[in-house]
This record gives sequence, structure tokens and C-alpha cells, in this order.
Amino acid sequence: MWIYENKLYDEARKEYIGKKLFWNTRKLKPLKGKTRRRTQVVESNWKNYYGSNEELQQLVENSHAQRFEREILHLCAKKGIMGYLEAREQFDRNVLLSDEYYNNFIG
Repeated sequence: MWIYENKLYDEARKEYIGKKLFWNTRKLKPLKGKTRRRTQVVESNWKNYYGSNEELQQLVENSHAQRFEREILHLCAKKGIMGYLEAREQFDRNVLLSDEYYNNFIG
């Protein structure tokens, strides 16, 4: 038995399959005298994002983020393709039926 940071060290590592946009659009108020809403493109928090799973977020918050390795599986030009590839990866890997993943749902 090994202990690391006062916890039992289990070398079996869990994974998380998810998607994240690099850029988001934000709706702005219309200019004075205009009715059409404007949009602004802003960078998302992708550099600091580790996933939507609460258990995983707690682990990142309670330990050093450097302990976690993140890998880009696909770069997508469109949101629809990104959503499809995320779901395909999750189904192909059986993330809901395996204890090796943090994923709680698909979609």
C-alpha cells in the first residue's frame, strides 16, 4: 500500500471525455437608437477547464492541477461536429459503464 498526500495512492487513473470551445459569443445591448443586438467574441476559460464533473472539479481544486494531464483528441471547426465526436468517443469507450471514467452522462 502506498500513501500520497495523506491518501491511499491508486495507480489506476480515471479519465474524462468532454468538449470545450476556445471562443464564445456574448450578446451585447444594442447601440443607442438601434434595435439589433450586437455580439462579441471572447476567449473561453479553456486553458483552466478540467471538465463539468463535480468529483473531478473537487480533485483539481483540492490538489495540484499539474497532476492532471489533458489531451486534445479532436479539433473541430463546427459545434455540431464537436458534439458528435464527443458523444462518439464517450460511446466507443463505454464511459457510463466503466469505473475508469468520471463521466456521469452523455449529451
